[in-house]
Amino acid sequence: MRAVVVGGGLGGVAAAVALRKVGWDVVVLERAAEFGEVGAGIGMMPNAMRALDALGLADQVRRIGTPRVAGGVRDRRGRALVRVAAGEHVVAVHRADLHRVLRSALPERCLVTGVEVRSVEDLDADLVVGADGIRSRVREELFPGLPRPVYAGATAWRSVTTVPFARELEVGQTLGPGTEFGILPLGDDRVYWYAATLAPAGGAAADELGEVRRLVGHWHRPIADLLDATPPGTVLRHDLHELRTPPPSYVRGRVALLGDAAHAMTPYLGQGACTAIEDGVVLAAALARFGLPEGLAHYDRERRPRGVKVARRSRLAGRFGHRLRHPVAVAARNTLLRAMPTSAAVRGMSTLTAWRAPELSPDR
Repeated sequence: MRAVVVGGGLGGVAAAVALRKVGWDVVVLERAAEFGEVGAGIGMMPNAMRALDALGLADQVRRIGTPRVAGGVRDRRGRALVRVAAGEHVVAVHRADLHRVLRSALPERCLVTGVEVRSVEDLDADLVVGADGIRSRVREELFPGLPRPVYAGATAWRSVTTVPFARELEVGQTLGPGTEFGILPLGDDRVYWYAATLAPAGGAAADELGEVRRLVGHWHRPIADLLDATPPGTVLRHDLHELRTPPPSYVRGRVALLGDAAHAMTPYLGQGACTAIEDGVVLAAALARFGLPEGLAHYDRERRPRGVKVARRSRLAGRFGHRLRHPVAVAARNTLLRAMPTSAAVRGMSTLTAWRAPELSPDR
């Protein structure tokens, strides 16, 4: 059986690895001139690590990822709101390194660059996987009347420091009025950071790093130190969009959608890439167990409710997080978080991260 994956991002390549593990012949078509990931760091949550385990790649990711460190949420003065002990809560890696690990599990002949797919009808395959991102042309072809992604009301900056920091630096999120800042230590002791703030769409600054300094440079340490260790030319800025109206199905005919093409969500729970990798594993497992077309129907039943749930929870997390601006609302939120037992906060997140990966075996 032959599959064509349209889109060579993290979700598309993970799907290709999963499909090959269950016996499919796979080719990945990437529009860009070369494979790779544009961006900075990424946090692999426990659910994503289980998906990588199913692919046989989790140990490689752990080796290049952050050591197990404590984490938590703070206010802009550095006062703890939520504390999380060191453990398996997240493995932070550079997106390019994670993509390289995924590609290493595929033969070079499976990876084809410089190809723009205009229609799935042009593809000679038993299965087409639409993994072409939030602006998915495959999704638009399948569901031409579906509303397009919408602006989520915030813009975000990302980068990685060029100098190492202490290994005990925590994974952290700092919440301020209308703005947040996140810290993820990487395996080589550099630090991936991000900032997000409420803003009109389409904004740009002559000095994006300076703009981040203006927003959060006066917050608690080590935020200013991280910004000082970041070359201005490495800072990426993107408006945040989401697919607020999900497609009525992740499947039509021989075509399956996954990742942002199916459920593009806000980043407030760090689950976008994590759920994309889940998608690829579940798709391959369903096809191995049920074949075509039953496997695609099973994939849709499994993944669409979860995609909708995670996207909704992420949207709510943003409303409860940095989207709060009024001082009274911010103070009330902070008081509530401080009063919440750590176990309750962990349980709230574990409802999403407790997902278990199916086994990948060529049953048919």
